[in-house]
Amino acid sequence: MPSHEPRVNLNHRPRLADLRPLLPGPDATTLLARRAVPRVTSAAELNDRQGYAEHFLGDFAVPWPSLSEGLEARAYRLENGATRLDYTHFSVTMSSTRRIALCVGVNIDGKQHVEVPRTGDTWAYDGRLPATAQVGDELYANNGLDRGHLVRRQDPNWGERAHTANADTFHFTNCAPQMSAFNQKTWLELEDYILDNTQRWKERATVFSGPVLAESDRLYRGVQIPQAFWKVVAYLGDDGNPSASAYMIDQRRELDELDLVFGPLRTYRRSVAAIEALTGLRFGELASYDAFSNEERATGTKIEAVISGPDSLRL
Repeated sequence: MPSHEPRVNLNHRPRLADLRPLLPGPDATTLLARRAVPRVTSAAELNDRQGYAEHFLGDFAVPWPSLSEGLEARAYRLENGATRLDYTHFSVTMSSTRRIALCVGVNIDGKQHVEVPRTGDTWAYDGRLPATAQVGDELYANNGLDRGHLVRRQDPNWGERAHTANADTFHFTNCAPQMSAFNQKTWLELEDYILDNTQRWKERATVFSGPVLAESDRLYRGVQIPQAFWKVVAYLGDDGNPSASAYMIDQRRELDELDLVFGPLRTYRRSVAAIEALTGLRFGELASYDAFSNEERATGTKIEAVISGPDSLRL
């Protein structure tokens, strides 16, 4: 039975004019350039956010940090003159010169915590300020820098708006360049310690975090990378009295090798007063409730405790 399939002429040779050049595949830079336009959350979508609450700990009022005169001049101002961006259960004050946060503050409610699965890291620009005022994905491609949450993703995830809070943490306004060893190990241990304790004892805490911004910070891809980060925690102690503690972690050694994955870090418990001096922020009366600050005032000597691991963490 004759075949009706077309015959292939194995002797055929295409004419030079019919040939098309073979183009090389796109490199990583080209692929990055071809990515979809970054997501932007419109200002209208964020209009209902309540943000950080200073009376979250009841009679122990913890106001939003005030800024020194020099820092006030460098804070990003919205069209209404405000320097604070509100999200669900947390807020952010941005630096207009560094394009990252000066400080963030979050209210944590261990009793109402909701476990929200991490389904993907899709970061967005906050439409209440220009994208050019926020450091985006271009800083983090093909290096050892993590997009570090300043307000940890799980911290504001409580109550009826837990899923909204979770999504709110994925804004570049809440993101800072942190070495992988910083973000995934020692700092994470501190964050775990704070969150685990609020959940275990069904308690509340207020946490401020941010970078130590210095003129000497190294420039990388047009962005100055902070050498250290700090955290200040306010809570009610076992006796019901107001308490506060502060911490700082130093990543200077790791910044010498931006492609380093893990390495030794130096983490310290510091006084609230020391963090105020380093940052230009003022945390209301919190230094009065911090044992390290009180000891420094009494002795005139800087108090500093090295944190070697989870066992040495104390609130």
